[in-house]
Amino acid sequence: MRSYYPVLNAMGLIIMIFGLLMGFPIAISYYLGDGAHIAFDTALLVTFGSGLSLWLLTRGKRRDLRVPDGFLLVAASWIMLPLFGAIPLLSFIPDLTFTYAYFEAVSGLTATGATVLSGLDDLPVSINVWRTFMHWIGGMGVIVLVVAILPLLGIGGRQLFKAEVPTPMKESSLTPRITETAKGLWITYILLTVACGVCLWLAGLSGWDALIHAFTVAGLGGFSSKEASLGHFNNIQVEMVVIFFALLAAMNYATHYLALVRRSPRPYMRDPEIPIFLGVLGVSVLLLTAYLTQYQAHSDLAMTLRYVSFHVVSISTSLGLSTYDYTLWPMFAQLWILFLGSFIACSGSTGGGIKMMRAMILYKQVFREIVRSLHPNAVHPVRLGNQRVSDDILHAVLGFGFMYMVSIVSLTLVLSLSGLDIVTAFSAVVACINNTGPGLGAVGPASNYAGLNEFQIWTLSFTMILGRLEIFTLLVVLTPVFWRR
Repeated sequence: MRSYYPVLNAMGLIIMIFGLLMGFPIAISYYLGDGAHIAFDTALLVTFGSGLSLWLLTRGKRRDLRVPDGFLLVAASWIMLPLFGAIPLLSFIPDLTFTYAYFEAVSGLTATGATVLSGLDDLPVSINVWRTFMHWIGGMGVIVLVVAILPLLGIGGRQLFKAEVPTPMKESSLTPRITETAKGLWITYILLTVACGVCLWLAGLSGWDALIHAFTVAGLGGFSSKEASLGHFNNIQVEMVVIFFALLAAMNYATHYLALVRRSPRPYMRDPEIPIFLGVLGVSVLLLTAYLTQYQAHSDLAMTLRYVSFHVVSISTSLGLSTYDYTLWPMFAQLWILFLGSFIACSGSTGGGIKMMRAMILYKQVFREIVRSLHPNAVHPVRLGNQRVSDDILHAVLGFGFMYMVSIVSLTLVLSLSGLDIVTAFSAVVACINNTGPGLGAVGPASNYAGLNEFQIWTLSFTMILGRLEIFTLLVVLTPVFWRR
């Protein structure tokens, strides 16, 4: 047990910082007098007190984190933090059970946006702020935030950062010091959030709605303060702002940071993911608009283009906001936008799925095997831009792709066995593992996950964490060999 003290010590620090972050919705609750401050006061005291106790009990056993420690700390953080994130919801919302409160908090911190709550319009502003603030915290990763502080306390952060950052090329960093990298990413993240909030306010949202939805868009979550999601506002300017910032949030934040520091658009031109990212989305919008026009899904071409553009970007980037019940579209259109969510978001973004970089590597590997079949002696390395992809990265991506498919099939079968119809089971798993939020069938945009039983809710809570940690970070900790070290 003593060998895990350094992990527990760092875990205590993370829980304390998470508790302090609750001060933001507490201040809003007291300012507005919305009646939720008692729930937040309780949550802050329990959270900070638990973290402080854990930190004090293990402070004499601190050391630099090793590779296994990083995996364990990240996995434990994403399992434990929702326990504390659920406290304000559990304390304030009547008849909300622990299972459903935990699911809501997991959905918030993993930036999934699948909800079990109804009557969102009547919830206090501070509760809705907390739900979407969890998106914002989890979108970039609370671990990356803490990584800038850990070295000050004698706890190295590099292994932690590598386990957390969602990209297949985790060895590269923007600056020589990992803390400077984390700070740079967070500064970029904050600037994008502020810009999004201001633009939403200028487009017609109230100040609180602009703040709430800025957190959602920057984190590519899916929670809204309205029962009808973004469709409540029926504002095309707001939808255009959301589309624009969702596209930015789905790009690599390292690219944004470099462009900001160098004051040049060249990093965007050199990013190999962006042309494919924008190209696939553009083609999908045009094809689905033509397809739905043929079926007369909407009154005219302009309305069809409006709904298609928004939902293609929202669902594929794993944002998950909606303006229309797209389950009324023909099944092909529904499945297509759900499929896009599996790979569109770029590596290093707040989006979910396997990421565009992995999809490109998998495609290039398939093409290389075809070339090898025709020309066995040909040398045809896999490249991304001017960079050659090493065999280690290639094998890791292939392994990830296999486990991604196995996870979807296995979890779909589990939900189907529990009584869900196949469309709902499959789409719920895909939506949760890709951290998209709404699925199809009984978990479509016109409904929520409240109709699922507790076993199904726990299964999907696990699925969201599995997807947020990109499968292997969690599976490594669950293997017996990890605990025999």
